Amino acid sequence: MVTTRPAPPVARVEHSVIRQQGDERVDDYAWLRRKKDPEVERYLRAEDAYADEMMAPAGARRETLYRELVSHVQETDVSAPWFRRGYWYYERLEQGKQYPIRCRKRGSLDAAEEVILDQNTLAAGKAFLSISEWEVSDDGRWLAYLVDDVGYRQYVLRVRDLRTGQDGPESIARVTSVAWAADDRTLFYSTEDPTTKRADTVFRHRRGGSGPDPVVLEEKDERFNLLVSRTRSGEHLLATAYSHTSTEVRFLRATTPTTAWELIAPRVADQQYAVDHRGSRFYIVVNDRGPNFRLVSAPVSSPGRAHWKEEVPERPEVVLEEADAFADQLVLHERQGGLRKLRILDLGRRGKPRQVTFPEPTYAIFQDRNEDFRSRSFRLAYQSLVTPKSIIDVDLRSGAQTVRKRLEIPGGFDPRNYRSEYLHGRAADGTDIPISLVYRLPFQPDGSRPLWITGYGAYGYPFEASFDPNRLPLLDRGFVLAIAHIRGGGEFGKAWHDAGRMANKPNTFTDFVAVTEFLQAQGYGRTERTVASGGSAGGLLMGAVLNTRPDLYRVVLAYVPFVDLMNTMSDASLPLTVPEYEEWGNPDRPDEYRVMRSYSPYDNVAARAYPIMLVRTSYNDSQVPYWEPAKWVARLRATKTDPNPLLFKVKMEPAGHGGASGRYDRLRDVAFDQAFVLTELGLAGS
Repeated sequence: MVTTRPAPPVARVEHSVIRQQGDERVDDYAWLRRKKDPEVERYLRAEDAYADEMMAPAGARRETLYRELVSHVQETDVSAPWFRRGYWYYERLEQGKQYPIRCRKRGSLDAAEEVILDQNTLAAGKAFLSISEWEVSDDGRWLAYLVDDVGYRQYVLRVRDLRTGQDGPESIARVTSVAWAADDRTLFYSTEDPTTKRADTVFRHRRGGSGPDPVVLEEKDERFNLLVSRTRSGEHLLATAYSHTSTEVRFLRATTPTTAWELIAPRVADQQYAVDHRGSRFYIVVNDRGPNFRLVSAPVSSPGRAHWKEEVPERPEVVLEEADAFADQLVLHERQGGLRKLRILDLGRRGKPRQVTFPEPTYAIFQDRNEDFRSRSFRLAYQSLVTPKSIIDVDLRSGAQTVRKRLEIPGGFDPRNYRSEYLHGRAADGTDIPISLVYRLPFQPDGSRPLWITGYGAYGYPFEASFDPNRLPLLDRGFVLAIAHIRGGGEFGKAWHDAGRMANKPNTFTDFVAVTEFLQAQGYGRTERTVASGGSAGGLLMGAVLNTRPDLYRVVLAYVPFVDLMNTMSDASLPLTVPEYEEWGNPDRPDEYRVMRSYSPYDNVAARAYPIMLVRTSYNDSQVPYWEPAKWVARLRATKTDPNPLLFKVKMEPAGHGGASGRYDRLRDVAFDQAFVLTELGLAGS
C-alpha cells in the first residue's frame, strides 16, 4: 500500500491459561477486557491511528468514493405516507442532515404538516443518536419514543405532548419495548437487566406519573427475553417471552389495562409460536407439527392448545413465517425455494389463497407500514440486487399491485446495466446452497472480474437479496457481488437454521467455502481477486473460514466480529451469553464444548499465512464487545506468518453494533472500506 509501512501496534502479552473440560486455552490478551483501563484505551486508539496512517495515501481515493456514494443518494426525500387513526404519517430527509424528520398530516395529505420528531434536533451536539421505537397514543396526542445517544443499545423512554411539542417528565432507562393501552394514559414497557441486557420485566406506567411503576410481568428464565406489543386490531396487548427455540405469549385487553394478563399457551421446549388477532379469535403460527410451521386459530375466550383449529397445515416444501390479520383477510408470509412469497387468505369466504408473485430470480420483500386494521391493501417493500426499494400496495381482494414509491437513485443509475442470478453451489455433504449474485453488463465468466462474497448464517435469519446503492461503485468497477445463503440462516426455515447451529455449526463454514470454490470454478472470480466479508455472527464466519481456508481469499473484512467464542460463552454474566446457549452451545457440557472449541476463531489462530484484513469494532458495542476483535487482532499480529496488512478500525466515539448512526458518517466508513479493498486488489485506477 505504501513504500515504507508504519509499524503496527503490538499488544503486550499477559500470559494466562484457562483450564476447562480437560482442555487448556491460552488467553494472553484477556487484559484487553478492562474497558476503563487507560492502557486499553491507548492501545485501541493506536490501532485506529495505525489504520488511518496506512490508508493515508488513499485519501484522495476515499474522497472520490465518498462523493460517488453521495451522488447515488436522494438527499432530500420523503417516504410513502401511511394511515393510522385519522392521520397520514411520513418521514422525510433533507440534504445535509444526518437523520430523518418524522411528520404527519391530519385527515388529508393536503393538510398542514406537523413535525412530531426531528431526530436531527435531538442529535444536536451528539456523535450518535438512535431511535428504536416510536408509538402514538390512540387519540393522536401523545408520542412515546425510545432514544439512545451512546450506541450501547440502552434506550431511554420519553413521552412527548404533540400539541405542545414538549417532552413530559418521563426518562425511564433501559427500555426495550413500549405499547399504549386504549385509554391514552397507560403505557406498558419492558426493561433489560443492566448487566446481561436481557429484557426481563414489564411495567405499567401512568403517563406523567413520577412514582415507582408496578411490575406486571417478570421473566425468570435466563434464556428468555420479554417484550410488549399491541395487535393491529388495537384490541389486545401482547407480552411475548421468547428464546431461540421456544415462545410463550400472554394477552391483555387494551381497554382494561389494570386487569391480569392471560396466557395463550404455556412454553414447550423446541416449540415457537407467534400471535395476531381478529374479532373473536387469535391466529397463531406454530411449529408443533413440524419445522415449517402451520396456522391455527383459537377463541379469545379459551386460546389454549386444546382449542386450536387448523387453518393452514404444515407443508414439507413451504415455510410459514408469519400471518398478518386484517379485518377481512390474512396475509401469509411464506418461504419456498429460499425466497419469500405472499399469499392472501379471505376470512369468512371459501376459496384458495391468492398468490402474490414477483418477477426477478432473486429478490427481497419486507413488510412496510401496515397500521390500519381495516385497510383494503397490504403494504410491502420490494427490492432486489438490481431493483431499488419499491413501496407497493397489494389489493387484499384482487392481489393487484400498485407502486406507491420507488427509491430514486441519482448519479446515472440504470438497472438495465446490471444483472442478478440465483445459483446453487454444492456443499461437501451434497446439500445445495443458494447464491444470489449481481454484476454489471456485459459479463463473461472468465475469472477476470474481482469477486466479493458475503454471508451470515446464524440465528435463523435469512440474508435477503436487497438493494444497496453503496454497492454501485464496486459494480461499476467490475465487481461480481455474491451472497452465500448458507446453513444457520433462515432461507429454508427452521430446518435450515438447525442444520447450521449447535453441533451442526461447522456446516455454516464449509458451506461458505463450497460457495467460494463453486464461484471461482464457474469463472466468477479468481483467488487473487476474491474478497470475503461478514459482520457480527458473520464475523465469526470470517474467523472460522480464515482458520481453515485462508488460501481462498485475497482480502477479508470482518465487522464487529464475534470471535472470542469460548471465553464469551463461558461467562454467564456477559450480555446475551445464556440466551445464546441455544445457538452455539454451553461450554459446561463436554460434547458442546468440543464442537465450539473446534472452530472458535480466537482459539484457533495459528502460525500460517492469512489474507489482507480489515477489522472494525465500536467501543460501546453491547452485542459484540470491542475486546473480542481486539484480542483476535492482537493474536493474529503475534502469530501469523505473512506480511499482509491487518488494519483495525475502532470507533472510540459513541457508535453502536451497526457503526455510525448518521447517514453521511456511514458513507464515510463505506468509502474507507472500498478504498482499502480497491487498493489492496490493485484496482485503484479502475
